[in-house]
Amino acid sequence: MRYLILGASGQLGTAFASLIDPTEGHFASRSDLDLAEHDRIEPFIREHRPDIVINCAAYTAVDRAEREPDLAAAINSDAVRHLAEAATLHSIRFVTFSTDYVFDGSLERPYVESDTPNPESVYGRTKLAGEQYALAAQPSALVIRTSWVISATHPNFVTTMVGLAAADGARVVDDQRGRPTIASDLAEATLTAIDRGASGILHLTNGGDTTWFDLARTAVRLAGLDPMKIQPCSTNEYPTPARRPRNSVLESERFASLSIAPLPDHRASLPGVVDGLGRRGFFRRLPAVDETPSP
Repeated sequence: MRYLILGASGQLGTAFASLIDPTEGHFASRSDLDLAEHDRIEPFIREHRPDIVINCAAYTAVDRAEREPDLAAAINSDAVRHLAEAATLHSIRFVTFSTDYVFDGSLERPYVESDTPNPESVYGRTKLAGEQYALAAQPSALVIRTSWVISATHPNFVTTMVGLAAADGARVVDDQRGRPTIASDLAEATLTAIDRGASGILHLTNGGDTTWFDLARTAVRLAGLDPMKIQPCSTNEYPTPARRPRNSVLESERFASLSIAPLPDHRASLPGVVDGLGRRGFFRRLPAVDETPSP
């Protein structure tokens, strides 16, 4: 199997690079292929001719997307269409990632693959369009919805919260629920799904529902700081340009049919994430990060 990984410098792309033999993969970052340059996509795919394209690249600035809808659509929607069409043209399998933000969060239970999307943000709408384009161009494509992605290799929500706790503290919303997903766990589960021949929509997240507030406090405690530096607030007290779903917990109704084991509970993986970030010096540097950990 020869892989082409797009978005290879990001959290998820880096996780795939740790699992795939370098001789079996080509790992392309934005400097190799800018997905906003649609006319470059098919020639790039044709040049490398992999067996499978895994698209980890996305426009993930949820709030900025409200001001830049055309750019968000160019990367999350139109580029995915071009990728899927190019892959189909050359008989290449296509995998791409979507988000919990395709749902409005109104359900009282977890969302499964057959639930009807209803995004309430530009980001969510562009990701949903990307799903639809991918499956229209290649019905056998695999579209993986995930949520709240964090890793031990890149700045993310955890580094932001630890940095704030080390300074003046922060207030974090306590009425938005979801499932944090560890990038390394997600990459491993994705490769398993590919091996099982999965296609269509598939939800992959770590187990364990939580809120942004609880996740922040847990990460700060694991980093050896005072978790009381993180205080709760409501969504109404912390307005943002883009609406977030209050409930974005994802579950899969397809694991049994695909013989896929559920991902570990995020609380089992989180200590390793915090430890890895600390060992890499992120808590000393604490660089600015994107405003959302979603893919």
